[in-house]
Amino acid sequence: MNKDERLAFLRNLADLSESETKLLADPCSGINFEMSNRMIENAIGTMPLPLGVATGFLINGKDYVVPMATEEPSIIAACSKAAKIARSSGGFRAYADKPIMIGQVQLVSVAFPDAGLKVISNKPKLISIANNYSRTVKATDINVKWIDDQVASGAGKMLIVEILVDTKDAMGANAINTMCEAISSELERITDGEAVVKVLSNYTTRRLVRCNAIFRKEDLGGERIVDRILYSYSFAYSDVYRAVTNNKGVMNGIDALAVATGQDFRAIEAAAHAYASRDGTYRSITTWKKTNDGDLLGELEIPIAVGIVGGVTNVNPLVMIGLKILGVKSSSDLAMIISAVGLAQNLSAILALATVGIQKGHMKLHARNIAISAGAQGNLVDIIASRMIREGNIRSSRAKEIILSMTGHE
Repeated sequence: MNKDERLAFLRNLADLSESETKLLADPCSGINFEMSNRMIENAIGTMPLPLGVATGFLINGKDYVVPMATEEPSIIAACSKAAKIARSSGGFRAYADKPIMIGQVQLVSVAFPDAGLKVISNKPKLISIANNYSRTVKATDINVKWIDDQVASGAGKMLIVEILVDTKDAMGANAINTMCEAISSELERITDGEAVVKVLSNYTTRRLVRCNAIFRKEDLGGERIVDRILYSYSFAYSDVYRAVTNNKGVMNGIDALAVATGQDFRAIEAAAHAYASRDGTYRSITTWKKTNDGDLLGELEIPIAVGIVGGVTNVNPLVMIGLKILGVKSSSDLAMIISAVGLAQNLSAILALATVGIQKGHMKLHARNIAISAGAQGNLVDIIASRMIREGNIRSSRAKEIILSMTGHE
């Protein structure tokens, strides 16, 4: 499809208005300087990213077109390819925990050895105080733990009070931070300690998402390719240097969707990498196995905190359009789609590594960027890119040579 055909397709798919369609055609008009200046400090403009869609996703029996904002070629193509392969065996199956987040209050110089028990005995009052500060997001429980000062800061033994909060369809950061601050005075009274840090944790282990899919061996190139993929997975599980790059690939897809839907992708990244280290060693965040039929089973379990209300989702019109294209009804729906995209991205990467290598497909898609960086404009970009691909020589120096031969000047 050309640009107009793509926009017409999305307009029909998501019932976009004429103004929303025009905004996709000219996304730089979505956030003007006045809006930018209110969103961040010392604003000087905006920095747009290419926005595309991955197609073919079947998740829990429902079809999705997935918006993705990224500057890296091959990510959207890779996700779409993996989604197509997964469709033949029923697509992706995903499950999400309830959206429970954790807020933490650090108490030092606690006078009472039984301070933790006193906090628990005052749980109803503390929860009531917290909930006075939110109409929708609700505190549900409170836990305590003691931790040691491991850097000799002088804090001594610290009492950490954790408040569990059901954030519903919001990410919940601001509400949780407010709750932590609201209960800190009462916690100081109860424990005769000093409250220092009062903030949410982005390590959302009570908000896990699990996704799996079967990829048939004949769609991958045969059982030998399945074996080679498993060898690649073993490398990523067993070696931290490989694991980091493997997981970066997973996050290529996750971050692109998170950005397109206005999520805190830094928080998602931090939680994912912490979770990859949960047994004390940083490992692949995905797991891969061979089924009894010789097919490939992929699984991803990851903490994902996202929201479809509040924050930038109510401010950035392009984010609103991204969520509308997805058609999600809850934060759990969005989290499950994000997990499927991460698993799809990983499948395409390890399939490439097990067969033709990672560069062949990537560099074909990168050829246009090489042509542009060499000075090509207009139709010349695709002509030069196609020629470099045919020659197998995708380099800036070669692009400049072609430009010179076709135009007579650099």
